Amino acid sequence: MVSLICTLRDHRDDINCCAFSASLLATCSSDKTIRVYFTRDFSEAAFSPLTGHGYGVHCCCFSPCGQYLASCSTDATTVVWSMDTGEIVTVFEHPGRSPVRVCVFSPSASLVSGASDGTLALWDFHSKTLRRTGAANEASVVACSFTPCGQMFATGSTYGDIRIWDVAMNPLHAMKNAHDLGVTCCHFDSKSQSGGLVSQFRLASCGQDSQVKIWIVSWHAAAGVKMQLLHTLIGQSAPVLSCAWSTDGQMLVSGSVDKTVTVYDAHQGVLLYTLKQHDRYVTACAFSPTSSLIATGSMDKTVNVWRVEDGSSGHEGEGKSLPVEASDVTGEGRKLPGHSRLLVCDWSEEDVSAWLCAEGLDALVEPFKANNIDGGELITLTKETLAVEMKIESVGLRNKVMRKIEELKTSLVCSGIPDEFLCPITREVMKDPVIAADGYSYEREAIESWINSKNRSSPMTNLPLQTTALTPNRTLKMAIGRWRSSQ
Repeated sequence: MVSLICTLRDHRDDINCCAFSASLLATCSSDKTIRVYFTRDFSEAAFSPLTGHGYGVHCCCFSPCGQYLASCSTDATTVVWSMDTGEIVTVFEHPGRSPVRVCVFSPSASLVSGASDGTLALWDFHSKTLRRTGAANEASVVACSFTPCGQMFATGSTYGDIRIWDVAMNPLHAMKNAHDLGVTCCHFDSKSQSGGLVSQFRLASCGQDSQVKIWIVSWHAAAGVKMQLLHTLIGQSAPVLSCAWSTDGQMLVSGSVDKTVTVYDAHQGVLLYTLKQHDRYVTACAFSPTSSLIATGSMDKTVNVWRVEDGSSGHEGEGKSLPVEASDVTGEGRKLPGHSRLLVCDWSEEDVSAWLCAEGLDALVEPFKANNIDGGELITLTKETLAVEMKIESVGLRNKVMRKIEELKTSLVCSGIPDEFLCPITREVMKDPVIAADGYSYEREAIESWINSKNRSSPMTNLPLQTTALTPNRTLKMAIGRWRSSQ
């Protein structure tokens, strides 16, 4: 059986990815943060959340040793973090400044990143240099996984192709139309079979065609690489957005737009469990490498952690789960003072001082006043700003205030703001909304910055903008004004 053991509610926007190390769980979100939890009790690490990205974070992954975490974002960077301190180790800026959709470590600790313009970058983590670049096609690269030997990797694109590459970025094989309408995820089993001159690997993929597929990828010294379809799994009724193998290769988990999580017997291609705890699309799933845990993330802003019990034998059943109320782990803080009814960006310097005192951060009141930190400044603070510009020397104090700021955003921003009032780029309430050529509304400053640095592609569709002209959305601005007045 499969049981729900806890629900994490700390993110304030869609969950995009989950990843396990031997002792940690990392989650990333469109709220621009990565959160890190200890798997022993799912308490949050002292340095969490990680806040170095300027836009939403699409993917996160641990290094093989578990000492580092990589994350990639719409801001065109892949950031590597220390899991000892939470500090940034290095920042890789993707060639061409295209939004980075996926990143993955190789077993030897190289790092591959794939971007919306169809390009790939292979980074040497130890020397912090770019080793090679490649191009899959003009479609976005949204999926990537290394074979357990680290000599090959697979990529999946929004065109629906799966491509196999060697570590020199040479294309070895292309499976056209592997998934109709696009691939969303791919993942190699950690087990492989080798005999003589042949090595075989199992690759799972999923896509917009509502299917999960298991492929046999064979490498032969003379014949090269071949792909053969082994199973097509149809346990979900809508596009499948994520899939992951268990460490022993016995099970496969997937998450779908139909709000379900499915667990399959990977050898027989048989549906074992369907889990229905999420309220919106399930966008992420991962197996723990050291225990019988599964993490699933959703557009409902939650991460569910499940335990797969030993000895399960049912087929096509629905996993039982604990009541959510009994198992929640949330990021909600104590009730805030009366000014909390205002949007944080509308707080005065006095409101910020009152909040610091309420959170037990009295020692920061004077430096915040000296630097004229109001609500707008508060929500854009970074650890670097605190250390370099505000001269706050204590690492513990810097981490604490950043954690409290993220809790503040969660408790205030998540309380009923209509999604259409949020800029798709910054995920903050718009002050000067404008309509771009793709038909979407954005904060003027954010979309202008995007156009100037992102090759004039749409942040929402990744297609070229036919014009850079922006039209003020006065109707939306008035609606936001009315909503602000009612708060």
